[in-house]
Amino acid sequence: MAFVNVPSREIFLKIVYYGAGLCGKTANVEHVHARAPEASRGNLVSLKTESERTLFFDFMPLEVGQIRGYRVRLHLYTVPGQVFYKASRKLILKGVDGVVFVVDSQTARLEANVEALEDLGDNLAELGAARGEIPCVVQYNKRDLPEIEPIPRLRELLNPMGAPEVESAAKSGVGVMETLQAVSRSVLQRMGGRKVA
Repeated sequence: MAFVNVPSREIFLKIVYYGAGLCGKTANVEHVHARAPEASRGNLVSLKTESERTLFFDFMPLEVGQIRGYRVRLHLYTVPGQVFYKASRKLILKGVDGVVFVVDSQTARLEANVEALEDLGDNLAELGAARGEIPCVVQYNKRDLPEIEPIPRLRELLNPMGAPEVESAAKSGVGVMETLQAVSRSVLQRMGGRKVA
């Protein structure tokens, strides 16, 4: 849940990029970091294994404006996609305000995407939240590659909640900022019904 620092008049929101291994979570956060104005972003912390996969998270505070006189800062995280890091993924989800579910559009990765979505639902349930309670955006990534699934098929399997959707090619930056804007908007709309201060 959002952390409100009344003395400094700041609201901190936690956005988690979730998905199967190598689906493009880290590419998203790296692109956002590269595009964000230097004065608005913090350091990108990346903990990786020898195989260059994200082990725990990428974290980047990013200032995105104000709501009701409070500065809003986003903390962006990615979860490790590998199945043996389930406990880490659950820990990173704790206190989440919004989720970007990153889908690898390649046909060969369809089963991994379905497993990641089920894992997300299980982890949120264990943390006391249903998938529909947390603002979510589904990003269909790697749309620039051959042998990809059509969007209607991916939507049927991976967006049963009817969340906002963005098509992307995160390595080249296509759809990355649009995804962040969509999830930020969803989180702030949800907060709009809550009293701040």
